[in-house]
Amino acid sequence: MTAIDDTRRTTDDERLTALALSARGGEAAHLAAFAQAAYEDVRRFLAHLTDDRSADDLAQETFLRVLRSLPGFAGRSSARTWLLAIARRVVVDRFRAAAARPVVADLPDWQAAAERSRPHGLPGLEDRIVLADLLSAVPRERREAFVLTQVAGLSYAEAAALLGCPIGTVRSRVARARGQLVAALTGPYRCEDAG
Repeated sequence: MTAIDDTRRTTDDERLTALALSARGGEAAHLAAFAQAAYEDVRRFLAHLTDDRSADDLAQETFLRVLRSLPGFAGRSSARTWLLAIARRVVVDRFRAAAARPVVADLPDWQAAAERSRPHGLPGLEDRIVLADLLSAVPRERREAFVLTQVAGLSYAEAAALLGCPIGTVRSRVARARGQLVAALTGPYRCEDAG
């Protein structure tokens, strides 16, 4: 990350935090401005932790929690860090809920239905599938640290605060995730020409 990117991130974080503080009073215009400024970061983070299809539902659930918690937001950390911590808890809660109940397909040919419902013709779909597949093989702690710092653009300190661990642990997890991804892309069994 360059000094310009770091300055831009600080300015964006300060702006988002100011919007959150102004939205605490519950005024519709302030709430809308805050939600609009924060939505894409939250949704992108959720899409990388889960999948693109679930990200919209999880973003809605995240913002419902954010709206309930917003009056108590004091600005001790950046609003981005606060939001992503809530989003991460929403994902964890969703995984716990899913693990507690069995999945039942109510269709005779559920695989065909799933194939038909997938969006077609989106640019970079294959790349996103490959990235999602590669990231799914990375252990959760490493994947979270990698997505927060390399995809969502948080600093290592912000990611450490969000994950509740030391900065060195975040650095180690990111390095190991990066190494695992590189190994998966360049491994001896990976062949780009295989079809």
